[in-house]
Amino acid sequence: METLSVVMPIILCTLTSILVLVLIVLAFKLMYTIDKINILADDITKKVNSLNGFFSLVDLITDKVALLSDKTVDFISGLFTKMLSSRKNNTKGEGTNE
Repeated sequence: METLSVVMPIILCTLTSILVLVLIVLAFKLMYTIDKINILADDITKKVNSLNGFFSLVDLITDKVALLSDKTVDFISGLFTKMLSSRKNNTKGEGTNE
């Protein structure tokens, strides 16, 4: 029992020292990896910001095309509505004349 009380603290101190060294190495590798990720994120941000003008132009063109198609659909539906209402008026008018 006495040998266990002498040997156990030595084993625990050795394993704790090894664990601390491994954690320090992992921390340095993690910091290196995070630095590389930050550089990559900055590069991506620069490239995306360079495309903002293009995306705003595409958005403007899309809005104009949608407005044009809405106007066209409204115009065509208005024509059909007028044609159908004039036919109904003609049939009602012919029915009352008889």
